[in-house]
Amino acid sequence: MEIPKTMVVELVRSRGGAQLAERADEELPEKIDTDSDVELLARYGVNPEDLQQKFRGQSPEAG
Repeated sequence: MEIPKTMVVELVRSRGGAQLAERADEELPEKIDTDSDVELLARYGVNPEDLQQKFRGQSPEAG
């Protein structure tokens, strides 16, 4: 499933603060694939399974 970067950055901001979110915003691609970008997400403490459950298997619209 593809997730817009902005949604992941906001999740990181809510969990880890502004500095970590800024780094995520600089490093992450515009679209994050929860299957192939597992390592990238792990750098920011984001579990792909949590994202998939949050969106219940439906890809969110790009922001």
